[in-house]
Amino acid sequence: MSTSAFDIPVRDLKGIKIPLDVLKYVPRDSAEYFQMLPLAVADGVLELGLTDPDSPEARDAVQFIASKNDIPYKIFLISKSGFEEGLKNYEGLVTSSADENAVADDLGRNIEEAEKTVASFTVSRDESTGRTKAGIIEEAPVTKIVSVILQNAVAGNASDIHIEPEVDRIHVRFRVDGILHTSLDRIPKTVHEAIVARIKILTNMKLDEKRKPQDGRFSATIEGRRIDFRVSTFPTYFGEKVVLRILDPNKGLMTLESMGMSPAQIAAVREAVKRPYGIILLTGPTGSGKSTTLYTMLSEVDRAKYNVVTLEDPIEYEIGGVSQSQVQPEIDYTFANGLRSILRQDPDIIMVGEIRDSETAKLAIQAALTGHLVFSTLHTNTAAGVVPRLIDMGVDPYLIPPTLVMAIGQRLVPTLCAESKKEMAIDDSIKMMIDKQFADMPAEFRSKLPPVDKMYHTASTSSCPSGTRGRTGIFEFLLMDNDIEKVILNNPVESEIYRTARSKGFLTLKEDAIMKATQGLISFEEVNKL
Repeated sequence: MSTSAFDIPVRDLKGIKIPLDVLKYVPRDSAEYFQMLPLAVADGVLELGLTDPDSPEARDAVQFIASKNDIPYKIFLISKSGFEEGLKNYEGLVTSSADENAVADDLGRNIEEAEKTVASFTVSRDESTGRTKAGIIEEAPVTKIVSVILQNAVAGNASDIHIEPEVDRIHVRFRVDGILHTSLDRIPKTVHEAIVARIKILTNMKLDEKRKPQDGRFSATIEGRRIDFRVSTFPTYFGEKVVLRILDPNKGLMTLESMGMSPAQIAAVREAVKRPYGIILLTGPTGSGKSTTLYTMLSEVDRAKYNVVTLEDPIEYEIGGVSQSQVQPEIDYTFANGLRSILRQDPDIIMVGEIRDSETAKLAIQAALTGHLVFSTLHTNTAAGVVPRLIDMGVDPYLIPPTLVMAIGQRLVPTLCAESKKEMAIDDSIKMMIDKQFADMPAEFRSKLPPVDKMYHTASTSSCPSGTRGRTGIFEFLLMDNDIEKVILNNPVESEIYRTARSKGFLTLKEDAIMKATQGLISFEEVNKL
């Protein structure tokens, strides 16, 4: 049996004969409205054919029918012509019009209620954070509850939504600027399963699988634009926890300047992306902005002149002039397999979302050796840690110097609100900390740095209650040169690589943060966290 782009089995309805007792599950009017046909009942499972399995209305209808009849279901994709052919089976169905109307009315009311404005949401403002909280009474339609959660998260510029079951309620938190904030905390536990089921319907997850984690994704139109959601479920003691990553493909790409790079760092990046071949690696923990930096770098290349191809998981932004592809490990379309295919597509520039294994690392290095410019990310704590990490993954040390152009370590830190930041005095303890931090930097490079003569910390105001708004990047750049090449070939340990780079004026993440703190971009408290 073939499958569709929806990853749903396809059913051919040519010459199909649908039993009359099966047709009774869906009234004809409802079948026509939702473009849906009951096809059969096999082994106690109701088989339903849909012309558009991605339609939220149709999925709601399927869920309603299955719940009303207490029967599990399976969805098949059918063609428009097949639907019209199958619809003819209703001509032989003789039922009570009252019975049919009753079922149709129930189904219609269920869908209609989900679309109504719900008066049961009470909204209040938390003055300490300036954020909105909402309490939801149990009678609110589940579809509307999920819709409001998604809308509030997008409107609040959240990056993630956490839906967490507790003993007597559901706790909903949004991650904004890297910090989790409670958004909804009075949703009764009794609607938890319905909320999870609604999200599973949107993502085509298995409704009856609650013991194992599942992953999926869906799209929704919010505030007039398409938003993608990457969804993960996780079984906990009180029920399934759901986390949704919010991805806005239409969000404008950042510039190197707006990301927080210094003029010297910007110059280094722009020189690197003009290289005909090599590999540029970004490093940092999850949520440190590596993907955003990759996209920004791609926006710097001449996409009209070069063939630019990406492998991503997931595709977070859409870039004109770039062939973007999403890996799907469940069908063995991995970064490694995708990279092999890309190399047969005559690429000039390749972006690999993440190097996760030895095979991908070796293929990326090989691509860089054979005349391609490769961008990717690697999970290490520092830029200097990239080299030993590649060696741990099986890359021969002698292949790294001719391919590695630069390694960039980065983090994201909250940006101070211009109207609420407050200058602080630099006491002796702060001076000692700064002197110790720069103690091993050669004097010739230390003298070129701006003076650290002031710092700022957060201060709450009515217009900026938290004291921060948005985030900026802090960076450290490791550039390949002859001296670092010698270290890699003779003693490729992180400490030796750092020592050699430091002798050339290498700035660490903490030192970049100090520079930004003295400029009033970030608070001194953020420096202490690094």
